[in-house]
Amino acid sequence: MKNKLILMAVALMMATTMNAQKREMRGAWIQCVNGQFQNLGTKKMQETLTYQLNELQKDGVNVIMFQVRPECDALYESKIEPWSRFLTGVQGKAPSPYWDPLQWMIDECHKRGMELHAWINPFRAKTKGTTVLSNSHIAIRKPSSCFAYDELFILNPGMQENRDYICQVAQDIVSRYDVDGIHMDDYFYPYPVKGQTIPDDELFHDHSNGIKDQNDWRRYNVNLFIEQFYKAIHDVKPWVKVGISPFGIYRNKKSSPAGSDTNGTQNYDDLYADILLWVNNGWLDYCVPQLYWEIGNKAADYATLIKWWSQHASARPLVIGEDVERTVKYADPQNANRHQLAAKMNLHRTYPTVKGTVLWYAKAAVDNVGNYGTSLREVYWKNKTLQPDMSFISNKAPKKVKKLAPVWTEDGYILFWTPSNGKHWDTQSVKYVIYRFAKGEKVNLDDASKIVTITDQFFYKLPYERGTEKFTYVVTALNRIQNESKPVSKKIKL
Repeated sequence: MKNKLILMAVALMMATTMNAQKREMRGAWIQCVNGQFQNLGTKKMQETLTYQLNELQKDGVNVIMFQVRPECDALYESKIEPWSRFLTGVQGKAPSPYWDPLQWMIDECHKRGMELHAWINPFRAKTKGTTVLSNSHIAIRKPSSCFAYDELFILNPGMQENRDYICQVAQDIVSRYDVDGIHMDDYFYPYPVKGQTIPDDELFHDHSNGIKDQNDWRRYNVNLFIEQFYKAIHDVKPWVKVGISPFGIYRNKKSSPAGSDTNGTQNYDDLYADILLWVNNGWLDYCVPQLYWEIGNKAADYATLIKWWSQHASARPLVIGEDVERTVKYADPQNANRHQLAAKMNLHRTYPTVKGTVLWYAKAAVDNVGNYGTSLREVYWKNKTLQPDMSFISNKAPKKVKKLAPVWTEDGYILFWTPSNGKHWDTQSVKYVIYRFAKGEKVNLDDASKIVTITDQFFYKLPYERGTEKFTYVVTALNRIQNESKPVSKKIKL
């Protein structure tokens, strides 16, 4: 028992030390296709989401990926696509009492200091469970735009009008809503099903663009879309991040010497998704491969895959898609008395190119299966962090704050400052980071444990006690992509 306690203490110390990362995406997917919100009604759904967001905030989550377009429909007010059945039970039926879930989520996430990334499924037009489509749905309005495959409808990626259509939908979201990101998952061409064939021979024959191999042509179609989509979003708002969450295997080694030592469905060969091309060409702002397997999985070992992605996909921030339930289901190969969370987090810290984690799925963390949520809030995600560096979007930052001073008020001892706002989006201050250092401590802004808060206010209430202990407070300003200004400091007795 004594040895077990020592091991637990060492593991906790290691995790606490590793927690010093200042920039890390800590996300969670909130999906609707599992039916968790269907027919809940406005009040109950808002209560459910409020509870989830509160718990995720305690866990240290700083980004929510909220599913708003599962099958060419909308969990937001749209003049282009019908209301989703995953909201009201009937596609095309507006919620009653009326509300806009996307706008509500943006407001609630921003109140909690979280980013909101609107998650869309680009080409999927009908899921298997959907039996009735609204008259305003694109598959009804333009049936030739889709093909059927394994009870799904898929917008044909080989048609330019479909690529234009998806970009139009995304631009509509970005132009009308204050989203921080637009997020796509792994649905491009459909996952292969035995006995099913993609019916695009005629389109390939008539519009091959000189490409002889049909598989290369399909990849070409998706590549065109990704490049067009990325430009379309940044043309509207340059600060809105484009994120993609591909399937966890790019290629198996048996298909390519550059592939991973795995045996499973492949992005490149089976889904016609050339993820590495997109990363290396800068057609996305962050990549979240879905590494949902456990360490030691025979077909797709987690440790093998995180190493492979860290070596091959670092041209843009690499964030790991993490299966919460599977992580706590399997034992650590090095310690049968605990599950795999600690081992996976150690792997994350082993590879500097890994810039965060997104949890599949939010409710599993909220339900605290295997004490996953508790471990996040007490150990791994205890300290506040900024988002990963994305200075490739813009390397500009706000000017430092002015007139930093502590002031006694009726509400207590308050630290005030004045922003120095620029004229362009990337020099404008939208948030502020407050650091605190004890007397004798070196001021090190790379130490996330010294961040006391990140706020959009121009003040911070100081924890005054007896006025005998001296601290140094440092304030910096952030722009929309969290580029940080130069610091301003003030010594204060508390």
